[in-house]
Amino acid sequence: MNNRQIILEADGKSIWRFIFSEMKPKGKFLTPFNLISIPVILLGMVLIGYRFIFGIGSITNLTQDTPWGLWIGFDVVTGVAFAGGAYVLTFMVYILNMKEYHSIVRVTVLNGFLAYVFYAGALLLDLGRPWHVINPVIGNGFGTSSVLFLVAWHFLLYMIAQLIEFSPAIAEWLGARRARKILSGMTMAAVIFGITLSTLHQSGLGALFLMAKGKIHPLWYSEFIPVMFFVSSIFAGLSMVIFEGSISHRVFSNQISDKDHHAQKGIVHGLSKICAGTMFAYFFLQLLVFIHEQHWTLLNTPMGYWYLLEMLGFVLFPMTLYFISYRNFNLTLTRIAAVITMLGVILNRLNVSVIGFKWEMAIRYIPSWMEFVVTMAVIFTEIWIFRWVINRMPVLRDSPSWVKSNE
Repeated sequence: MNNRQIILEADGKSIWRFIFSEMKPKGKFLTPFNLISIPVILLGMVLIGYRFIFGIGSITNLTQDTPWGLWIGFDVVTGVAFAGGAYVLTFMVYILNMKEYHSIVRVTVLNGFLAYVFYAGALLLDLGRPWHVINPVIGNGFGTSSVLFLVAWHFLLYMIAQLIEFSPAIAEWLGARRARKILSGMTMAAVIFGITLSTLHQSGLGALFLMAKGKIHPLWYSEFIPVMFFVSSIFAGLSMVIFEGSISHRVFSNQISDKDHHAQKGIVHGLSKICAGTMFAYFFLQLLVFIHEQHWTLLNTPMGYWYLLEMLGFVLFPMTLYFISYRNFNLTLTRIAAVITMLGVILNRLNVSVIGFKWEMAIRYIPSWMEFVVTMAVIFTEIWIFRWVINRMPVLRDSPSWVKSNE
């Protein structure tokens, strides 16, 4: 037991003193990312304050006819898909016992947890009356059989499960040996609970759109939207893991051991195979739905061309790249496929929730520049917190030496 651990476990005031000291910046402050993100975050905070004072219509182009826009379509519906890597990787490591992926579990869970927290916060921005946010949780006004009631509870409970999964890293950071032992014992239960919740939640988001038949363009609407949302969350989440992991291994290379550096290549290679397989399943299911619905005549329309661009350019093409990169062990091609896949997921979720929603209206919804600024401010703030945690807690670097002796 080191001196810091003794002090922190013996004196509660010392814990807060230590946490306060950790708030100080580490490393260079005037970096390109900081110079770009700080003004955006500050402007975003001003716009958010203006929104809560003067109402949602003061900075957005949302209307009674189009109540869901960029903040729901991108921040929530798309963002949650990218957070899917957490439940996929924890399933692979803790349930399937694929230990070769263990080194990236913590950073993936952290990314997923922060994503859910920030996207839950984005919901407050999108609600015309944010003080009614408790209604979906208690089922007020529409009952406990509502899909939104289930999604709200899945969302809330999954955030708690992810926090428990990540909590051993927090205990190691504080040097709390006893707390770490207790929390690590809860990990498996939290993982199983979290995987169940997340699969339900990913499909539940798609189920919200089942009630919008006639409002969503036929090329994107089907009774299988929940299944499509669930399957796409697998390769969306893993593509984000590949993309984020590639950046993290460059930015935080000093925290990663040589062993984990060498293992990264095998991890990316293995994930490319899973992405190729799940994207094939997704493309095949979409093809079956298209043939069953007999939408052939819709292809020779502007929206049909847009649909073909999504399916061929952002599903079939990156799926092929993933397959080729796996066969040839080409990691550069894998990362390119990951970026294209992520763009495709964004396109698909926006097509369902924004672009293809009430597509026949004379006046279409186009996000205001202020909506884009707030969205970027939310993303940049999440990255700042992610970076703060990585620089202080054993997420990418190895756990303290006392952890192994305590197990």
